[in-house]
Amino acid sequence: MKRILSGIQPTGSLNIGTYLGSVKNFVKLQDDMPDYEFFIFIADLHAITVPKDRQKLRGLIKELAALYVACGLDPNRVNLFIQSEVPAHAQMAYLLQCNSYIGELERMTQFKDKAQKQQTNGVTVGLFTYPTLMAADILLYDAEFVPVGHDQKQHLELTRDIAERVNNKYNDIFTVPKPLIAKKGARIKSLKNPNKKMSKSDDNIKSRINLLDDENVIKARIRSAVTDSIGIVQYDEENQPGLANLMTIYSVITNKSFDEIEMLYKDKGYKEFKEDLGEIVYQELKPIQERYNELINSKELNDILDQGQEKAFKVSMKKLRKLKHRIGLGRNR
Repeated sequence: MKRILSGIQPTGSLNIGTYLGSVKNFVKLQDDMPDYEFFIFIADLHAITVPKDRQKLRGLIKELAALYVACGLDPNRVNLFIQSEVPAHAQMAYLLQCNSYIGELERMTQFKDKAQKQQTNGVTVGLFTYPTLMAADILLYDAEFVPVGHDQKQHLELTRDIAERVNNKYNDIFTVPKPLIAKKGARIKSLKNPNKKMSKSDDNIKSRINLLDDENVIKARIRSAVTDSIGIVQYDEENQPGLANLMTIYSVITNKSFDEIEMLYKDKGYKEFKEDLGEIVYQELKPIQERYNELINSKELNDILDQGQEKAFKVSMKKLRKLKHRIGLGRNR
């Protein structure tokens, strides 16, 4: 069975950037690729490279799991699980660290960027070895494709390098994964600074719309989103990056092309466009919020996570045992 794998850190509430660029695409993939088995996980081990309040972390893990299902992931098609509940991830990460080099980890752009922010309190080893844990996440399941954003392509390339190195050393252990990047909506930008990605870690809360925001907040954030003084609704990423970002959100939700959107607002201004977009975003998120409220404290959610954990445990342990045997670890029995 061919597999696709993806994961998201529980480091903050899920926003529409992640939803439109990743989760919504994943829901589409589960329907469009019936011959593939899907594994998707909450990457809580990745979240602790910086200190976290334990109660807040647990709440975010549960929130993210419920939102995954509320967004449309089908438990009959997707094995949904929590990373730390499957011990093979941490164990495989160490084996891959022993087949990785300091130089290639030091070259990781995300490590260099995040290390600068952590210098005051010290840079953790976990942040440095983050890419080998990510490689373990992927290689444990022989994932053929990994849906990634542009900012994760470098990590996937390292995963491919590690897989090929281990395969050459221990005789074809892993499937070498390939990236799966959405052509549209893969990089939703900040509502306040369209030159950077929408992020849950942005200090300016008005830069994003979270999936659990209420109607008034959603519409207010769209109204206050940065545009320009040109005043024409047209897709021009270079000269009108803020408007281009809003048009991308509009396009991904409605499936309308940029040309169609331009025609709809040919004789209208930004005010009408933003009012309509606010309603479009709200209507997209309303059923997600309703389903989330049904799930968040339910036995159904725990059953889904238990089922996903059980399948992930079986698959991952089989791969881990195979590599340990090839390396020569433990007893031969």
